[in-house]
Amino acid sequence: MANLTAKELTLLEEQLSREQNLIKKYKLYALQCADPQLRTRCEQAAGQHQNHYNTLLNQLN
Repeated sequence: MANLTAKELTLLEEQLSREQNLIKKYKLYALQCADPQLRTRCEQAAGQHQNHYNTLLNQLN
């Protein structure tokens, strides 16, 4: 992997933070859903953002 610039590292860290927030929000939404289909969709969205987070984190390794 090429070395990242300071700006790229900052942007990557900011996006990691955004992904973490989305994971937390969708998990919370899932807990509050009475509709099983909507709950499942929120859980799927949380999973997608977890995948995004993991992919971004791997860029730092």
